[in-house]
Amino acid sequence: MKKWIASAIVLAILVFGSVIGFNMFKAQKIKEYLANRPIPEFPVTSITIKTEDWTPHLRAIGFIEPIQGVTVANEVPGKIVKINFESGQKLKVGDALVYLDSEVEKANLKASKGRLPAVERQYKRMLSLFKKGSVSQGKVDEAEADLLTLQGQIEGYQATISRRIIRAPFDGIAGLRNVFMGQYLKDGTDIVRLEDISRMQLRFTIPQNDLNKIHIGQAMDIFVDAQAGKTFKGTISAIEPAVNYQSGVIQVQADIPNKDRKLRSGMFAKANIILPTLNEQIAIPETAINYTLYGETVYLISEQKTEAGKAFKQVDQKIVKLGKSKDGDIHVLSGLKADDIIVTSGQVRLSNGSHITITESDILNKPAKIPAL
Repeated sequence: MKKWIASAIVLAILVFGSVIGFNMFKAQKIKEYLANRPIPEFPVTSITIKTEDWTPHLRAIGFIEPIQGVTVANEVPGKIVKINFESGQKLKVGDALVYLDSEVEKANLKASKGRLPAVERQYKRMLSLFKKGSVSQGKVDEAEADLLTLQGQIEGYQATISRRIIRAPFDGIAGLRNVFMGQYLKDGTDIVRLEDISRMQLRFTIPQNDLNKIHIGQAMDIFVDAQAGKTFKGTISAIEPAVNYQSGVIQVQADIPNKDRKLRSGMFAKANIILPTLNEQIAIPETAINYTLYGETVYLISEQKTEAGKAFKQVDQKIVKLGKSKDGDIHVLSGLKADDIIVTSGQVRLSNGSHITITESDILNKPAKIPAL
């Protein structure tokens, strides 16, 4: 019995010993494999930083407006007896657009003019008799008042008749006509939209912190969706003297030449206010920037060597301070210098100390023509 127990104990020791030994052997082999495993290298694209001239700009948005634009309306009611223009017609200042019925006013004017010679003679007669002492000053004043009253009536009828002819207030292009022959118009009825589009305006707002960066006459590049790929040149013509205390922004107005009539009022526009050019600046692709909670960083590539002397490329995160962006590039204010090499794509799997291989790729190059969707 004792021999059997001793044999069982020896057998158990052998079994457990072999299991423990196998696990130790396995752990040692895994450790050796991990120690000898090559460090993974991640493919990335890169650029070597070079200094260049950088022309920054302020971005703004707004709507295109005409230099002059008004909806022409009648001041007095009346029936249309003549329409003297067509939709889309070019008009000159003073051109008659619509004639309203003015027969009653013309008849009253004719009657008043018919009485004028007699009233004038009566005034002259009273004035002559007064000089001879035959009439009092009151008679002269009464005759003069009658003459002035009649002259005022004539001028009033002439003004009323003139107001019944609706004229173009400035040179421009007529829009779509909204009235018809024989139509009775109440005062203030919209007849046609008239706009001078030889020169357009853009109104926009900027933050008050950027007020010291703009001035009258400053150049701007303006873009509208209706003219894709075309840049319109403009200049700042007016700056509001007061800042809006509720929003902290200030209104600005720019003039835009429009000789080819490509711009129309109401178009949504984006604008770049051109700032002075800075020399020897660093600009990098926006794709190289990593936006994190603790700031913006880039991966800086450096050459390293193993203990055995084998060369490899390693990346380290570098915090950078950024300025304005333009055309896919962004201005770097600090954190990088000329001849630094940085990662432009492939950063997703990287961390400090990662090994990388540099590959060539044109995926980030801007196409000559944007493909249609």
